[in-house]
Amino acid sequence: MRVYFLSDLPCAFFVNGMHLGQVDSFARSVELAAMDGVFCECKAPGYAPVRFRFDEDFLFAPPEGIELYFHRGAVAVHITDFVRADPTLRVVWQKHFAGCLLTLCVQGRVILNFEQERSFLQIPLPFAFENSRASLAGDLILLESNFSFCLIDRSGKILVLRDGTIVERGEALIADIPLHDALSHITRCRYERGKLKECSILSARSPNQTTVALALLESILAGFDPTPYLAPVLTGKAELLREFLGEFRAVVPLPNPDTVGLVYLRRPRIYDVRDLHITLENGKVTNLQQPD
Repeated sequence: MRVYFLSDLPCAFFVNGMHLGQVDSFARSVELAAMDGVFCECKAPGYAPVRFRFDEDFLFAPPEGIELYFHRGAVAVHITDFVRADPTLRVVWQKHFAGCLLTLCVQGRVILNFEQERSFLQIPLPFAFENSRASLAGDLILLESNFSFCLIDRSGKILVLRDGTIVERGEALIADIPLHDALSHITRCRYERGKLKECSILSARSPNQTTVALALLESILAGFDPTPYLAPVLTGKAELLREFLGEFRAVVPLPNPDTVGLVYLRRPRIYDVRDLHITLENGKVTNLQQPD
């Protein structure tokens, strides 16, 4: 089986103790057989190694922090979670908010200890919140870092966790949010009581021949109007596209320029990538076809 390795951090990749190269934002691949049960290890400087045995159990149920993407008999192993090698407990700050004691600390991971008179929770957060600040947004607790924010209710439940910058605070929260998509959309979103109420586009790049298919599918996924990317023959069917495509979670480019991959959830941390053939004329999509 062809196995691709991707990682959120650059790391050295080992199989049965043999160094096979670096894994970073570019996919690295190797031929592995699940029946062999080889031992895989990824080491990033300053972080504890991520270790797993590549076997049938792993392909059926990968551990937390690893996602699998199956496509045409191959699989991509995406390592999403690293733990700092330094086990020292460090308290970043501690604050009281209306009966809640919040303690942000780092011990391998960033953890928010959420304590009330009769309850105690530990809320894991991305490393972006290591240098965050806390305040109230109406009845909710707002955590902000330079480029991310998080809204937590009084029971300790995370309601919103997004990249973005807060531009207006109060009962309603307004944030500028990058979508990290093919057209680099930046949206301005309004949240009330932790729920998205409205969203408008602030800026986006114009699509070209190589990004128009991605732009179409990402607009469907985000709930935007897809008609600017459709040829006249399809504009009347724009509302039917979501039903036709199903509950896909993401869209990814594939080596064939006429094909993109739609990502569907199979089970927790396991995804299927299905081909979608795209036909373009004059920079517009004229046909979408799922192969048999």
